[in-house]
Amino acid sequence: MITHIQGKLIEKNPTDVVIDCNGVGYMLNISLHTFSQIPDQEHLKLYTHLQIREDSHTLFGFSSLAEREIFRLLISVSGVGASTARTMLSSLTPKQVREGIAVGDVALIQSIKGIGAKTAQRVILDLKDKILKVYDIDELSTSKNNTNKDEALSALDVLGFNKKQSERVVDKIISNQPGATVEAIIKQALKNL
Repeated sequence: MITHIQGKLIEKNPTDVVIDCNGVGYMLNISLHTFSQIPDQEHLKLYTHLQIREDSHTLFGFSSLAEREIFRLLISVSGVGASTARTMLSSLTPKQVREGIAVGDVALIQSIKGIGAKTAQRVILDLKDKILKVYDIDELSTSKNNTNKDEALSALDVLGFNKKQSERVVDKIISNQPGATVEAIIKQALKNL
C-alpha cells in the first residue's frame, strides 16, 4: 500500500527513523544496514513495507529495493517474523544474506542471533530457488571477486540480452580489464552485443 516515503529526516536512530511528509511524521523501523546507508542530509527517501496486524500497523524502511525484496522473501518463511528478518539484515548485508542462501551456507545464516539450525535450514530450503530465480545467481559463481561480473550480467539480462552471449562478452571484457567497474563492463558489453 505504501511503497516509499520521502520527506524531511527528523530523527535518526540505529533501529528507526522519523520522516516528516507534509507535516505528518512517519516512524519507520530500519535495519543497521539501512542506518549505515542513510546520509546525514535533511531530505530522505526510503522504500517501505507496511505490516498490518490486529494490534498494530508497522512500517519498515529500506535504503534499496533489493533489501526490501530480501526482507519480503525472509518474512515469507514460516517461523521468520519481521523482527527476525530485520535482525538478519542488521547482522549481514542483503548481498551476504542472498549469497548465503544461494550457496546453502547454513552456518552463515545460523550465525545470526535468534536463528537456530532448523530455522536456518528452512530459510535456505524455502528461499534457495526463489533467490536463484530472482537474482539469477549461478550456484558456482558466487565468489566474492566476480560481483561486478554478476551485476553486469544481471543488468544485461534485464535489458533483454541473451544470457550465454552476454556471459561470453563480459568474460572477454573482464579478462582484458580485470579492475573494470560495473558501469564500464556494461558500456563495453553494449558496444559488443
